Amino acid sequence: MATGGLLALLDDLTVLMDDIAAMSKVAAQKTAGITGDDLAVNAQALTGIDPKRELPIIWSVAKGSLKNKCFLIPGALFLNFAAPWAIMPLLMAGGVFLCFEGVEKVLHAFEKRNPREKHALTIAAIESPDDLVAIEKQKIRQAINTDLILSAEIVAIALATVADKPFITQAAVLIAIGIGITVVVYGLVGGLIKLDDIGLYLSQKKQKAAQVFGRLLVVGTPKLMKVISVVGTAAMFMVGGGILTHGIPPLHHALPENVWLQAAANVVIGLIAGGIAVLGWKYLEAPCRKAIKILKNINK
Repeated sequence: MATGGLLALLDDLTVLMDDIAAMSKVAAQKTAGITGDDLAVNAQALTGIDPKRELPIIWSVAKGSLKNKCFLIPGALFLNFAAPWAIMPLLMAGGVFLCFEGVEKVLHAFEKRNPREKHALTIAAIESPDDLVAIEKQKIRQAINTDLILSAEIVAIALATVADKPFITQAAVLIAIGIGITVVVYGLVGGLIKLDDIGLYLSQKKQKAAQVFGRLLVVGTPKLMKVISVVGTAAMFMVGGGILTHGIPPLHHALPENVWLQAAANVVIGLIAGGIAVLGWKYLEAPCRKAIKILKNINK
């Protein structure tokens, strides 16, 4: 009798594991587009840092990404149970923030600065270790904040694929997707960031083919990173705009059926939303900071 019960339990576990594996595959396919955007955004966000500090910074951001998912996965499961209506408004708020960050990056890229001033800032950063540490911390914080929004979108899409499944299947699929995507994204980001170092290593080999390929990597990596920078910023608008259009059904239904036209429309919507958010923050920043300062003084 006990043996029969054990065999039945094993059969149930096997069915459950097969179900989790199948649903994880479906969820991975549905989140592949966001994962690609996540890769582009993070690779772009982590460019322009000291080569010796690249991998430690990527590791710090990867740990921050895992912490994000440790908060997002239980939160998504709870909201899906207690208040499923709240998921979309929260995602839309995140989408607006993503568009805001994108517009900030565009404005920063077009910011005109005297070449001598740029040189002076670079020298000051090199000469001051405290400034370098502050720059690193800012890069890490920005990357983790951006990852929070993209991870929330990934978790929400993955949850939608298993919404009708038992709770244990939902939790297992979200955990598998969360860990798997973090490993893939930051592993690839680490590889992209280190392409020039790989190229330099290969260019010093004796084999002619390795030398040629290495030189191509050394010359091509800076150009590739510029392309990734543009793609990463566009991805912020596309993902942010996509979240907003999904949250507004009439707008979503009005979009063209063509995938490329939809992506372009999402970028435009993201730009508009980000521009409005930047203008709004410009006028609200000072009152908000003043209110926070007053609250801090009251709490003292």
